[in-house]
Amino acid sequence: MMRALRTAASGMYAQQLQIDSISNNLANVNTTGYKKSKVEFQDLIYQTIQATHSVRGLGTTVPAELQIGHGVKPVAIEKNFSQGSPSQTGNMLDMSIEGEGFFQIMRPDASIAYTRNGNFSVSPDGRIVNSDGYLLEPEIIIPQDALEITIDREGYVFAKMWGDTESTEVGQIELARFTNPTGLRAMGQTLFKETEASGIPILANPGQEGFGEVHQGYLEASNVQVVEEMVDMIIAQRAYELSSKAIKTADSMMQEANNLKRG
Repeated sequence: MMRALRTAASGMYAQQLQIDSISNNLANVNTTGYKKSKVEFQDLIYQTIQATHSVRGLGTTVPAELQIGHGVKPVAIEKNFSQGSPSQTGNMLDMSIEGEGFFQIMRPDASIAYTRNGNFSVSPDGRIVNSDGYLLEPEIIIPQDALEITIDREGYVFAKMWGDTESTEVGQIELARFTNPTGLRAMGQTLFKETEASGIPILANPGQEGFGEVHQGYLEASNVQVVEEMVDMIIAQRAYELSSKAIKTADSMMQEANNLKRG
């Protein structure tokens, strides 16, 4: 019965972590470029009470082992990088990626972070930055007298200046992708960091070598499906309740055993 208490407690902790992950997904349902998380679980070590090679009377062998599990443990929280729905904004520097790839962002410490959030604007010195003021990498500078900015699907950025009849190319966006994107480390601010698990970034221009295309005037919405999260929440809640009832049942059985002497 003591085993049952610890096993059920591990189940309650696992479902609590599941609820934490679901809550974060729902909180970010309207966060541009957010990718939902999913908790992965594994069963714990088993205690073998009777092995299959055990021999009973008349020389018969036990057909199956007698094993008792010791609960569950969370092993990973993986990001789902499926495509989010595009949302039209009409802003000249809003961009979404249709397909694989991440925008590269230069952080204040000169490290590179990666994001699917294409909400960009122009800084006072003409450089393209994200909503936190971090530079888009590679750096693209928009002329001060630019009247119109055009970005094609291959990531070429054109600016039309006052008095000109044609636009001038001022730079090209470069995307990054990873062999194992689920290995990226979430940093907040819809940014991700390269890790050993993700592998090194593979760089290319949009629309080339399996990379997605860039769409100007759109932002990629979160890929969180509210209905799916609500169903998962109900399942986790019921599993939590069942684990708590298992603890109460084990406690009741222990109480009955303790009362045997009095009887």
